[in-house]
Amino acid sequence: MEQTHIKQEINITEALRARIDELLSHYPEDRKKSALLPVLHEVQDAHDNWLSIELMDKVAEILEIKPVEVYEVVSFYTMYNRRPVGKFMFEFCQTSPCCLRGVENLMDYTCEKLGVGIGEPTQDGMFEVRGVECLGACGYAPMMQIGDYYHENLTKEKIDQLILDCREGKIKLQG
Repeated sequence: MEQTHIKQEINITEALRARIDELLSHYPEDRKKSALLPVLHEVQDAHDNWLSIELMDKVAEILEIKPVEVYEVVSFYTMYNRRPVGKFMFEFCQTSPCCLRGVENLMDYTCEKLGVGIGEPTQDGMFEVRGVECLGACGYAPMMQIGDYYHENLTKEKIDQLILDCREGKIKLQG
């Protein structure tokens, strides 16, 4: 599994452990693995939006499963990060409707504006640009997601405003 090996402090606080236990309560005792995706979300949110190998191992320990079962899930889904990422991830939909409406040009524009390539955080750690699979808003293409929110019918001007809004703290992220 491709992984940047950067030391990450593992901090399973009482509040995080209580949240994990609450999630586990929704599943049969002998099916803890069923809670893997929501547990990973909670743990990632509590650890600067990324999961080190050691942190994935801790999740496996909590859920009483093999570490490889966690690695498989984390490496499959793009919503889990295996390295430090930009605070504001501009996740552009790269499927056909968005591509037909110019999303690739907007991704290039955004990367140029931020001085990064796709998948590279800015030097200040504030931004990152990614291409992702369908986000389910095809009628509003081109579009992207920042945190839990969609931004649709994108233009260069809208991207400029989103960057400014992020810098000025007008866009809030969950957690």
